[in-house]
Amino acid sequence: MTHRIAILGASGYTGAELVRLIAGHPNMEIVALSGERKAGQAMATVFPHLRHLNLPVLCRIDEIDFSGIDLCFCALPHKTSQQVISALPRNLKIVDLSADFRLRDPAEYEKWYGNAHSAVALQEEAVYGLTEFYRDEIRAARLVAGTGCNAATGQYALRPLVSAGVIDLDDIVLDLKCAVSGAGRSLKENLLHAELSEGCNPYAYGGTHRHLGEFDQEFSRLAGRPVRVRFTPHLIPANRGILATVYVRGDAGVIHETLRAAYEGEPFLQVLPFGEAPSTHHVRGSNFCHLGVAGDRIEGRAIVFAALDNLTKGSSGQALQNANLILGEEETAGLMMAPLFP
Repeated sequence: MTHRIAILGASGYTGAELVRLIAGHPNMEIVALSGERKAGQAMATVFPHLRHLNLPVLCRIDEIDFSGIDLCFCALPHKTSQQVISALPRNLKIVDLSADFRLRDPAEYEKWYGNAHSAVALQEEAVYGLTEFYRDEIRAARLVAGTGCNAATGQYALRPLVSAGVIDLDDIVLDLKCAVSGAGRSLKENLLHAELSEGCNPYAYGGTHRHLGEFDQEFSRLAGRPVRVRFTPHLIPANRGILATVYVRGDAGVIHETLRAAYEGEPFLQVLPFGEAPSTHHVRGSNFCHLGVAGDRIEGRAIVFAALDNLTKGSSGQALQNANLILGEEETAGLMMAPLFP
């Protein structure tokens, strides 16, 4: 069976990444692509690297006939998805890549994103889209809310450790290095080549980054009590990738074994031998996440690493993984491509 797919927001990075991935899917056909500011243009014009594909011309959302579409990916800006998804047909299955349905509590959404939630009824049915931990719920869902890319990276490093109680929950320091594509495709002064290259800087520090809302929600839910990590992201002059370095209090050997056991059999989560650290170079363009554990010079402390591609495993690849579950496809369909190297 071939599933008919629409992608809303196909003119952005995550939309283009979805097109790239779905082009290799055996049972999906893209029948509609929206791009409000690029409507009327061919995808080959907007993204020349996709010119080999026979794709629909970009259009406006209100020009799409959703009656024959099986699933819709929404790769729209934050604050836009709530309004757009509210107007879509109730029988349409949806995977949203924005932040608009990630936080279960509408008050938390307002706290972190600065505006009231405009689709509370939809929020109640949305399933959080961290695939490996919500598979059963995702299979039965109509609306799946994709995670933040930073939030996914940190959670892959920490969720099994929080669940197993093998680390001190009041002493977690999460340091992330994030590539520039995570900021989207809009023109911004600080993302100009001359401003970004040859440098590295922290941003949204001191507890202001919006993905903290997801860390608070998920870690506290796992622990059954409030858990607050210290989190600082850094912008690096790279196109793709996130590297998490997490400092925790606990036995490094136990931590490594906990991660290894938790992810044994997972197709995309690979725990490296003890003492090895991952690199964003080794997951680039793929749906894999590499994890590592090393001992710290201070006894009773450990360092946990996680590396993934923010556009693939952190966003569009995760979205396709979730769509596969919703549509009854093999979870790995269209996603087993090897990383690009060098």
